[in-house]
Amino acid sequence: MKPAPDTQEIIEQAINVLKIEAEGINGLIHRVDERFAQMVETICATRGRLIISGIGKSGIVGQKIAATLNSTGTRAIFLHPVEAMHGDLGMVSSRDVFLGISNSGGTEELNHLIPTIKQIGCKIIAFTGNEASQLARQSDIVINVGVKREACPLGLAPTASTTAVMAMGDALAVALINKKQFKVSDFQRFHPGGALGQRLASNVSEIMLSGEAVPFVREDTPMEEALEILDRLKLGTVIAVKADNTLSGILTDGDIRRLVIRKMLRPDVAIDRLMTPDPLFVYAQDPVYDALNIMEQHQITVLPVTGNDKKLCGVLHLHDILGKGAFTFNGK
Repeated sequence: MKPAPDTQEIIEQAINVLKIEAEGINGLIHRVDERFAQMVETICATRGRLIISGIGKSGIVGQKIAATLNSTGTRAIFLHPVEAMHGDLGMVSSRDVFLGISNSGGTEELNHLIPTIKQIGCKIIAFTGNEASQLARQSDIVINVGVKREACPLGLAPTASTTAVMAMGDALAVALINKKQFKVSDFQRFHPGGALGQRLASNVSEIMLSGEAVPFVREDTPMEEALEILDRLKLGTVIAVKADNTLSGILTDGDIRRLVIRKMLRPDVAIDRLMTPDPLFVYAQDPVYDALNIMEQHQITVLPVTGNDKKLCGVLHLHDILGKGAFTFNGK
């Protein structure tokens, strides 16, 4: 059944808004240049905090950027320009970096604040759509976040412009994550109350697979049998152990592909002839966030789990930590 005319019009309007906002974000790409890198270096080098300020919708977006930065290892606070002029400037020091957000660059309350911020000794960064504005002229680093048009049909309500600012804030946060080498364990410290934080704070023994769910064989097991177990348990790996159940080696799907390409895979050969010996592993009592850091550092998704005696007691898969499809390494 075809949508009613008014329904179709609503759908088309919504699609048009999304297209305009996507257009605004795409327009930022060619503006990410040396000034963006200078901004990242300046924020990384500061011994203080990033102070973010703006009025109205820009202020709301500024609060979101501050929250994202705080959760990913960069200390940031939001400072309301009006409240700043009535006492809140006491939270600003010369060690801080100041980020002012104004699409027009002519926000009166923000521009009245800038001279005082300069007097305190802060480096000043501007997110603005007008590089000739008063805000831009007073700033040390100017990041152009302007858009060609708003999605609002009246051209009045900030829509595409606020989306563009938020996207640039996310770009800044991710650049700082990489620059500071922010790790999963660091994320856990800042999110102790969330479901992810709780899982990362638990011990490996609490979430590992054990018993019949563990794909393991003796190290003298023929490859044909090892491959059957690898395929049946579908963890992408099979673990080899010695006669006393001590961890011996590991064979993964990737290993199998490489062996096939090299024409080295033989069903009658024992797994210890083709496996990776002395694989990476974790102890059952280790924190989950330590295991996740090992996985990320070595680009692997499965770790054998042992007791203090190095005897196999389980296996830990990335999906059991973060949920299927919820995580990729370095965004790749």
